Amino acid sequence: MGMRQGADASVGLSADTSVLYKSEAGAKEILRRYRAALDAWPVPAEHLRVPTRQGETFVVVSGPPDAPPVVLLHGSGANTSMWWGDVAAWSRHFRTYAVDVIGEPGFSAPARPPLASDAPAQWLDDVLDGLGIARAALVAASLGGWWALDYARRRPERVTRLALLCPGGLGRQKTGWLLKTLLLRALGRKGVERSVRTTTGLEDPKHQSVLDTVILTFTHFKPRTERLPVVPDEELRRLAMPMLVIAGERDILFDSAETARRVRRCVPHATVRLLPEAGHALLGQTDAVLEFLRGPAAGR
Repeated sequence: MGMRQGADASVGLSADTSVLYKSEAGAKEILRRYRAALDAWPVPAEHLRVPTRQGETFVVVSGPPDAPPVVLLHGSGANTSMWWGDVAAWSRHFRTYAVDVIGEPGFSAPARPPLASDAPAQWLDDVLDGLGIARAALVAASLGGWWALDYARRRPERVTRLALLCPGGLGRQKTGWLLKTLLLRALGRKGVERSVRTTTGLEDPKHQSVLDTVILTFTHFKPRTERLPVVPDEELRRLAMPMLVIAGERDILFDSAETARRVRRCVPHATVRLLPEAGHALLGQTDAVLEFLRGPAAGR
């Protein structure tokens, strides 16, 4: 079974999507909004479906075919539309592959292999192999940051650079925010909006459309609930590729100070940036990531 082209995401819902969504109507609304974002993609793109051992994976490809490959992995409760504001700049210099992570509200399979196993890395092996990519830079956020970090430690020979935004797997995963969020949700739509603002840290009114998408998603989507495995110090120390980590000091999901401390201690060549006013959702990092992707080798 080979890779399919031109899959424009007009797929129907399968029976297994009840794993991911609270209702079929909610799933359709989330995917309708996603389809609209894909239709308005800011640069020319191909839509590919790559077969993997976990089921098909949907990938949005932009940029010159002969440019160096950059694979983009979004966070929990998201899809490739997360990169909508970045891809025009990045795809001028790179062939970008925005991947819908499996088990999330996009057009990839609803599979959720156990994170504490080699299965996530095997899935990414299948994606890269299916795309004909031997080695690539990875840019990833939150849960996607965990996927990228896990892949880099298991398959270092396939990762040329690693850019992580508010990644899981480094600093302690916080749980106190969950109770507060559940209490706010009991207050209806306003409560849900307040809980999403609290969780993402997006207080600025200019981010309202992003907030609306997140609110819609988490009204209808069932996120993963397992704790993300923490990458041990000895494995971090083996990461030799150039590495950029950006985190928000006000992140209520992960302990950003601990993330920064561990990376600085174990990966001294990495560039670490803690943003004092930022929460978990990091917007406006397009240029910082592009500078890193285009920069010299480790040790800058």
